[in-house]
Amino acid sequence: MNTVARYQDSRETPDGTRTTHLAFLMVPDYTLVTLSNAIAVLRMANRLSERPMYRWSCATLDGAPVPSSAGLRIIPDGDVRTLEAVDILFVCGGYDPERQCSRFLMDALRRFAARAVPLGALCTGTHFLAAAGLLDGYRCAIHWENLSSLRELFPKVEVSSRLFVIDRDRYTCSGGVSSIDLMLTLVADAHGQRLAGDISEQFILDRIRTEEDAQRTPLHYLIGAGQNETLVDAVTLMEANIEEPLGLGELASYVGVSRRQLERLFHQHLACTPSRYYLDLRLHRGRMLLLQTGLKIADVASRCGFSSAARFGKSYVEKYGKRPREERHPVAS
Repeated sequence: MNTVARYQDSRETPDGTRTTHLAFLMVPDYTLVTLSNAIAVLRMANRLSERPMYRWSCATLDGAPVPSSAGLRIIPDGDVRTLEAVDILFVCGGYDPERQCSRFLMDALRRFAARAVPLGALCTGTHFLAAAGLLDGYRCAIHWENLSSLRELFPKVEVSSRLFVIDRDRYTCSGGVSSIDLMLTLVADAHGQRLAGDISEQFILDRIRTEEDAQRTPLHYLIGAGQNETLVDAVTLMEANIEEPLGLGELASYVGVSRRQLERLFHQHLACTPSRYYLDLRLHRGRMLLLQTGLKIADVASRCGFSSAARFGKSYVEKYGKRPREERHPVAS
């Protein structure tokens, strides 16, 4: 479906071109680079087309400036209640979104949904939409550090590891520079691929990434091991089996090599044993769950393949130098 067909309440310019209004709700500690990248695409679309194709507003819950993740404060155009004739509302998140999940924010998002306003999210803003129940039955994207926690907390949401996801009237991106790719896709859908391409050239981009692009750099690029698909397959299996870890012999059998051959590949390309790499993956998953969810430590341990909280805690201290409970942050009401 053409994206512009889903826009609503758009004004017309003197030459009859529709002006699309995108609003950005800034939540404390939102990721500044993701917001500025999104707006930069809209500004460039207007400049190159020499028409006001887009207008944008930045708001906060109460109209007062809030700090970004960089500590900078943008003066908002108003509070969330003053936003009118919005075609898409994007909620902007950053580090530790669970702390910012206030009832006021949830109610504000639900009011826009009740008015059938399409909703979007930048970076961990996806967490807010999910917490408000506005992503149930939808596919969505979020920063890779938050993938595990979002899946645990909101099982009705289909969480993707893609750069961005457009699913009906929901527009979510993973953060960082992926907001450029999302906005370029919206521009291409509404005004043609040529304009989107011209914008990307202005930003010195080698290509416009699509929904099919994954967030994280594939392992074979990181290790320069395009010929070592066996290693890539082994790590992929590890990542898919965190809660019930595979034995090293079982893993080697699945990828069609001996245990000794698998150990040699890991030493050669990753400078560690397969067991160490697997343990680090499980501990990283545990750390993300500790930071981003309210799960009990015993439940976190179980979800990361540890037989007990004590075993998890011992390995955690060895890896991160602190106990699991020391990672915990109070959650805002």
